[in-house]
Amino acid sequence: MEGQEISREEALSRVGYRQACHILLYADTRAKLFGRIPIKHIVLMQMRFDGLLGFPGGLVNPSEESLESGLSRELQEEVGVAVPVTVDDYVYSHLPTFPTQLVTHFYTKKMTEAEILEIEKAAVANAADHGLEVLGMVRVPLYTMRKGGGLPFFLSHSFIGNSRAQLLETLRRLGLVSQGALEDAVRQAEQMRHSHKADPH
Repeated sequence: MEGQEISREEALSRVGYRQACHILLYADTRAKLFGRIPIKHIVLMQMRFDGLLGFPGGLVNPSEESLESGLSRELQEEVGVAVPVTVDDYVYSHLPTFPTQLVTHFYTKKMTEAEILEIEKAAVANAADHGLEVLGMVRVPLYTMRKGGGLPFFLSHSFIGNSRAQLLETLRRLGLVSQGALEDAVRQAEQMRHSHKADPH
C-alpha cells in the first residue's frame, strides 16, 4: 500500500487535512456456489457512482463528531442501516504519498450472515444514496475458479484510491483467504490487466 500507516492520534492532529472513514463488513457463511464451492465468508464492497469499487463510508468532520459516529452516519446514508461502529472496529489510519491532504481511517466489523442480508436489502430499499452515489452493494468472491474466475477477476477491476490495497491487506490480516491463494489471485489479476482477458467461463 503506497503511503504510510500512522496512528489515529497523529492523523487527527494534522491541521488542514480532510478525514475519511471506510469499513469492511463481513460474515461467515456455510453457503456453497453451485452446491460445491464453499463461499466461507461474505465480504461487502460497493459500486460507486463513478464506476469504481470501494468500501462504504466517506468524509467525516472530527471537530463535530467522532470518527465512529461520522462513519455510522455515512453507513446510514449508503446502506440504509444504522450500523453501530466502535473504536474496537478500528484497524489503522493511512497517509498517502501523493500530494493530497486526506487521511483515511479503515475499520472492519464482523456481523452475522442474517445481518449482512438485512444490510443488502436495506441498501436497495432504504438507503438515500442508492442509485446516486452508490450504484449497489457487491460481494467479493473469495474463491478462485478455472481461467481466473472469482477473486482474480474481481481484483482486475478498477478500485477507488487505495481500496484495493485495503481489501488485500484486510483479507490477509483476518485470514479470510490464505496467503498462497491471495498471492496467486493477485498474480492472475495482474496478468489479466495486461492481457485484457474478460471471460471467466
